[in-house]
Order: sequence, then structure tokens, then C-alpha cells
Amino acid sequence: MGKSPIALISHDLFVERCEGLTVRLHFSTSQPEYAKVVSLERDHYQQGYNNTITCQMALVIMCGQPCSGKSKAALCLVESYKESESKHQVRIIDEACFHLDRNQSYANMPSEKNLRGVLRSEVDRSVSKDSIVIIDSLNNIKGYRYELWCLARASGIRYCVVYCDVEETFCRKWNEERREKGEASYDDSIFEDLVRRFEKPDRRNRWDSPLFELWPHREGTEKSSPAIIDAVSYLTKKVDTKTRDVKILQPTIATQTTRFSDANSLYELDKATQEVTNAIVEIQSQALGGPLNGVSIGKDLPVINISRSVGLPELRRMRRTFIKLTGQTSLSGRPPPSDADSAKRMFIDYLNRELGTS
Repeated sequence: MGKSPIALISHDLFVERCEGLTVRLHFSTSQPEYAKVVSLERDHYQQGYNNTITCQMALVIMCGQPCSGKSKAALCLVESYKESESKHQVRIIDEACFHLDRNQSYANMPSEKNLRGVLRSEVDRSVSKDSIVIIDSLNNIKGYRYELWCLARASGIRYCVVYCDVEETFCRKWNEERREKGEASYDDSIFEDLVRRFEKPDRRNRWDSPLFELWPHREGTEKSSPAIIDAVSYLTKKVDTKTRDVKILQPTIATQTTRFSDANSLYELDKATQEVTNAIVEIQSQALGGPLNGVSIGKDLPVINISRSVGLPELRRMRRTFIKLTGQTSLSGRPPPSDADSAKRMFIDYLNRELGTS
């Protein structure tokens, strides 16, 4: 394999070639044009395969009963990570980021579904960046954890779950203590409902593995807690083909993005379709499950004909399909649009056709 002068993408990550930057690729010998970026290193070029994967982006899922100490564990994880040799940015995503009240957010199923959609959308926007993303929420439904795992897999990053395993009596006691102090707490009826519906993570499931367990009611939670140290070690450990205890999720064929002929067009197409998707999710969230008579995201753009609720997974599937179809067309025909408005208009037309036949 010789030096390649091309710029490639890995899902939502746009990669530009620059001097002194070596791009590591996995590729098919029969179809080398479908190359996938697995790492970037500033070092000398070595001919042949290089099995080192330096990706340290990750998605960390905090999980536990209400008032089980998840937020404190997330902060301890951040503190411990900052003391390691890795200097990537760490971001915590929680309800407070969107000024959402926990009792209102979990008052009924539509509100709870809306909350999960808001958090998932923010994770989807953040996981492709060079950072560690921690989602600090209940994450109590295994189907929801699976959706988050799929986001990590599509982005080709590390993934793990940190579980605060606390007995219900302690969670109930801590919730009452917070209420007495005037701190954020759950109403009794909402608390009991969340406890009843909690689905405990199981390390045998792909979306619950690797699983790092904490017992705050027995051992407390510190940045030196064994589970915190193990999680940081997992997030920062260098990986090669001989490494067995750290796994970087790899996108499937369905989630890989096709090579495009024009790097600028690719960037605009990727950015524009993401903006349209985010706008649809936000408008649906504001409607709180109510009917929509079309969605308008710009005065010079067509109206998106949505008469039903369209979930983020469905939007992401249509977005990936559109990008792939556009890329395949560009290989033999005209290149994809190079400006944002044209890309948005094409994507909206595609959505209207797909949603009109569903």
C-alpha cells in the first residue's frame, strides 16, 4: 500500500490530508476505493499495514436507579480522566444541559420519550468529535441503551457502561434528603414508577458491555474507586491487534459512508443533512407528540411534509441512505451539491418522497 493523496470520511468525521499526517486505512483488496479511516497519527510513514488504532473517542453511559449517585460518579470519572496522560476534551450530557425539570420530564410517557429523544440527538451530534462524551441520565431502558450503542458503533468509537448499583432503600432515602435540602429530587409517585420500570444492565448484552459497577451505598464514590480507575484505563488504553480487553466498535456496511469525489461537496452534504435532521427532531420535541402540518426550516426551502412522528433512528437511516445514493451517483455522474441550501433542498425532496410513501 502506497501513500494515498485522498481525503476520506468515517461516518460524520471529515478528514483532511495535511503534511506530516499519516492516515491509517482498512480496505478491501478488491475494492480499495471503499477505504475506511481507523486512525490518524502524526509520525513517519511506514509501508504496508499498520495495526495500531489510536482512536480515543468514546461514549460512556451512566446507568442506575434515580438518586443512585450517577452524577457524582460522572464527575469522579472526569476528574480521574483529566489526571491521566490523555488530554482529550470530556463532555457530560444531562438533563440540566437543556434546563429540563426531572419531574416534568418523567411525568408521563410522551414527556419521557421526548427527553430521551433530546438527549439522544445531542449524543448523535457529539460522538463523532475528538472527545469523550458521558451521558449522565437514568438510561434505564435497555432498548434505549441499545440505540446509544448503535450511535457509538456508527461512529467507530469506544463504548462502555458505568452502573451505580444501589439498593432501592438507599435511593429512596437519598431522594428524601435532597428534597429536604431543597435540591433537585423526584416526586414520590414518579420515583416509585422509575424504580419499578428500571431494567438492570447485563454485561452479556453488547450494549451493556463492558460494564463497570459501583456500589456507592457500600463503598462511596471517589475518583480512586476501582471501577472508576478501570473505566479510565479502558478509555485511555492504546489498542492494537493483540489487545483483547479494549474494543473499538466498527461500523457495519449499512453505517459506512461511501467515498465521494469532491471533499468540499461531501462536507457540505454531511453538514446540511445533519442540520435538517436536527431541525426535524427539535420541532417534533417542541410539539410534544402533537400533530404537525409540515415542517419549515427556511424561507427559501421546501416544506417537509410530516404528518406523523418520525423517530431519530428512522431519520438517521434515511439520511445515511440519501448520502450513500448521492455518493454512488457522484462516482459516475455529476458531483453532489457544493452549497448548503442545494444540499438541504435535495435532502428535503428525498424525505418528502420517502415519507409520502410510508
